[in-house]
Amino acid sequence: MSELHLPNRIRQLALSQPSAPAVTAGDTTLTYAEFDSYTNRVATALTSLASPPGRVGALLRMGLPGVAAFVGCAKAGLVFTPINWRLNPDEIAWIAADAEIGVLVVEADFVAAAQAVADALPGVRIVVVGDEAPLAGARTWNQLVESGDDTDPGLGDDPETPVLQLYTSGTTGNPKGVVAVHRNLYNVPENFELYEFEDDSVSLNALPLFHIAGSGWISTSLSAGLHLVLLGEMRPATVAAAIAENGVTHAFLVPSAIGMLLELPDLADYDLSSLKLIAYGASPITPTLLARTMDTLGCRLVQRYGMTETMGALTALRADDHDPHGPRTDLLRSAGTPLPGTEVQIRDIVTGEPLPQGATGEIVSRSRNNVSGYWKRDAENAALYTEDGFLRTGDAGHIDEDGYLFVTDRVKDMIITGGENVYPVEVEAVLAEHPAVAEVAVVGLPDERWGEAVTAVVRLIDGAERPTEEELVAFTAGRLASYKKPQRIHIVAELPRNASGKILKRTLRDTLGEREASAS
Repeated sequence: MSELHLPNRIRQLALSQPSAPAVTAGDTTLTYAEFDSYTNRVATALTSLASPPGRVGALLRMGLPGVAAFVGCAKAGLVFTPINWRLNPDEIAWIAADAEIGVLVVEADFVAAAQAVADALPGVRIVVVGDEAPLAGARTWNQLVESGDDTDPGLGDDPETPVLQLYTSGTTGNPKGVVAVHRNLYNVPENFELYEFEDDSVSLNALPLFHIAGSGWISTSLSAGLHLVLLGEMRPATVAAAIAENGVTHAFLVPSAIGMLLELPDLADYDLSSLKLIAYGASPITPTLLARTMDTLGCRLVQRYGMTETMGALTALRADDHDPHGPRTDLLRSAGTPLPGTEVQIRDIVTGEPLPQGATGEIVSRSRNNVSGYWKRDAENAALYTEDGFLRTGDAGHIDEDGYLFVTDRVKDMIITGGENVYPVEVEAVLAEHPAVAEVAVVGLPDERWGEAVTAVVRLIDGAERPTEEELVAFTAGRLASYKKPQRIHIVAELPRNASGKILKRTLRDTLGEREASAS
């Protein structure tokens, strides 16, 4: 199994396809032989600053330094720990201290956060990606790379060696460090078939480095021997230009990015004909957006469902199941079927007992990709797994008679109104079909009569005629049971999101709750 661990795949590909392009970032392209040599220098340089299994923090956008640091750490037995650079300096410093990082690689734009980290961890070694290193005792990235040599440390064979530490988004408290070992990132060859990769496939990665979708797509693309194109931020026009200029065939995009790409007013001016398949995930997507994506871009789609604690996907809705005009259009609401080596069950939320086919409960999984737990969080680790070794996802869902998983919502996001359970995704899918609606999020707000009121927050398509709240509620008539229809609707300019594109429903609940309380 170790032959498919990321560092070993880079070593193999440097021998089997040395002149094939490995990574492109801006104007720089490295072949697999060059990338292997480059990451050897990064690995040896990092080991002069930290000893395995030390943590190497990163405040980096998706780019060559981030990918090289990830692979270099894997080769050197160090643990790559990318941090959300959109957080404020104090939050970043808290994560760095929690992870006990010994080295921080940081872009010049984020030196204020790096200074906060240095104040919290006086012994940390700072490496700045830029022409200068303005912090005391820091060095530049180029100086770091030049200080290394092309001697491969040779590590990365042990499947139980920690390699990656990602922090959860922290929407319900302080973030938790999720520790992955090489086994968790193991790339099953059957999963390459899922994406329909070919020898000349070109993969795009514009996702955050600190999110499993971003770091996982690096591992998948490079392990498959693809040409990986890196973008620092997910800007629709930049994504469209990168696809056209690099002949991108495969991309991983979050649903919000897909929606923004389709809304580009000059989308038709970009040649996107090379695009063959989009993998998507990280947050729910509506059937309406799926159908619109397929009709507009003319490419195939694959959905991945998973989370940080599962180091990627548990299930996949394969390309052949994406048929908006076929007999099973209901599959567009599905997360697909389990991937090879993965067990998925539905358990009673209260008792933990397995539930029968079609019943809704908590989704649990057992897989080699499931991490053992969180960094130094014994209490949370005890609650993460069932007694028989299944990871509790915190998501609610059911499995149909053909084995397809339908993710209803987060367990905590379920709305109880008048004693009835309402899963927001059902309401969101209906409202998303309205021709004026670009995005919608549904939350429950306190209500004296019903306990919670089903509340929809809507962003309209630019230029669309503004519907009234009454018209939007009426649109759901006949499509939803009466108790599921939104009792309140708020039209907003933007929906709050975290760095991975997920809508922050807790923020919506807090903000709208305060607004309604002050208005009463």
